Amino acid sequence: MEIAKNCVVSIDYTLTNDKGELLDSSPEGQPLVYLHGAAGIIPGLEKELSGKAVGEEFEVTLTPEEGFGERRPDMIQTIPRNVFPEPEQVQPGMYFNAQSNDGQQSVQIVVTEVTEETVTVDGNHPLAGMTLTFHGTVQAVRPASEEELAEGHPL
Repeated sequence: MEIAKNCVVSIDYTLTNDKGELLDSSPEGQPLVYLHGAAGIIPGLEKELSGKAVGEEFEVTLTPEEGFGERRPDMIQTIPRNVFPEPEQVQPGMYFNAQSNDGQQSVQIVVTEVTEETVTVDGNHPLAGMTLTFHGTVQAVRPASEEELAEGHPL
């Protein structure tokens, strides 16, 4: 069976940056599982996987636009430190969930700088602005169940 819309797909992968540094990989024996065509993975990788079958290897290099987008300066904000429930505990590198400006979705932000009065947070995806290379193997492909299609992800 070839990968097509409404298939549940399992892949093993490694992800490197344009310097060849390993950024991420699927743990051994724990492939990434997603519903093809349901926006569960980045578009450039999903496009590369279309038409592949079990056992096929893939390698694709994605520009920032095909991956996690360019870094956006408007996603970096400096806010008063006292808006945090425990302001004295806030440190660079901490992650928080916040609402987008329109209140329509939850976004993950990372603290990048802390002063006595303010906290600078960055809502960009950590891989935004990077050229990324995925290399891997298709481990499994099957039709999605009705329930999976209704939920929009594998169960």
